[in-house]
Amino acid sequence: MSLLTVLLIIIVAGVLLWLVNSYIPMDSKIKSIFNVVVVIIVVIWLLKVFGIFNFLKDVNI
Repeated sequence: MSLLTVLLIIIVAGVLLWLVNSYIPMDSKIKSIFNVVVVIIVVIWLLKVFGIFNFLKDVNI
């Protein structure tokens, strides 16, 4: 996956998150939980794209 595609997906996710936060009325607690969940999902996806998540699965503690 090219770096441009990754950047484009991050921008789209950010715009969608901004739209949801701006135009859908929610309680502030629910909004903050939603923001954290979206950020965690994007970070995990980025780790998978760059192959770091696969490396972390192979580490035995």
